[in-house]
Amino acid sequence: MKKLVTIVAASVAAASTATAGAVAYVAPEVTAMEEAAPVMGGSGGWLIPLVILAVLALALTQNDTPA
Repeated sequence: MKKLVTIVAASVAAASTATAGAVAYVAPEVTAMEEAAPVMGGSGGWLIPLVILAVLALALTQNDTPA
């Protein structure tokens, strides 16, 4: 009977120690969220596609037949 009480007491002590957790709290790291650059935004970001379209339109509408 004495051994049974000792085993139960040791089991309770081991279980409470295992579930106690860390002694010191360590805060999680803060992650910084970066904003994505705006697509086709800013000053003149729309000029390059517009120039490409103008060159394509000019190349496709040119008449290359000799006179």
